[in-house]
Amino acid sequence: MSLVISDKDHPAESTHWYTKDGVPAYETEAKNGSMRSTTLRDARVRNLVPSVTTITKSAANHGLQNWMQEQILMAAMTLPKIEGEPINTFLDRVRKDSKEHGRMAAARGTAIHASVESYYKGNGSKDHPVHIQGVRAAIESRYGMLPWIAEKAFSCDYGFGGKVDLCCESAVIDIKSKEFDEDSLPKGFDENVMQLAAYRVGLGVPLSNCANVFVSVTNPGLVHIVEWSQEDLSRGWEMFCGLLNYWYAKTKLDNVRIPV
Repeated sequence: MSLVISDKDHPAESTHWYTKDGVPAYETEAKNGSMRSTTLRDARVRNLVPSVTTITKSAANHGLQNWMQEQILMAAMTLPKIEGEPINTFLDRVRKDSKEHGRMAAARGTAIHASVESYYKGNGSKDHPVHIQGVRAAIESRYGMLPWIAEKAFSCDYGFGGKVDLCCESAVIDIKSKEFDEDSLPKGFDENVMQLAAYRVGLGVPLSNCANVFVSVTNPGLVHIVEWSQEDLSRGWEMFCGLLNYWYAKTKLDNVRIPV
């Protein structure tokens, strides 16, 4: 992907919440006993903190915007216009086709991510073995054999929480699935470095190395690692703090200590 089509995101990641103890609180029990997505009102009552990605999505996601534009353009190029078809009807078909492709791509990416996650949790996975091997080989080649912890959740006194794909004392990794090949290797965006900068602060390892590990959905086994410099991460943290202050001022959620 020129854009990320899927990563470790769970449903409605943009509205994820965590308790002050770092426990995911993605859902809240409804009055009828069923479970529903946690809302801002629930967060006020339960004293929850937002996810890192909730904060970063306060800013424009350039990777996502580029990818959506590409999907619409591809649909317009590949869908034949029916003779006599009104332009508005054709445009509606283009939009629907691009959304369906995005949905299918996201589903593939989510499934691959789940398999990689299962492997690093020690549960193994019969699915996507080539993708898993590609991730393992790339990470071991770059970092060696480290005691990785998978899917570690946390909450930070600064007022945010999250769940990290892979981490240890010296490194923090976020895995993202994308459509790419050797001629179109992905690059990182500001939202990526902000996310990782916040993760390492939240985990209490503020000087650790950070990287995005991009896994190709369309080319099994192809993996590309984007490492961020300490200078980039310092800038990412500064940007994240600005968004964090903005988000709390906008939502008027109380009882947090925000870095300045």
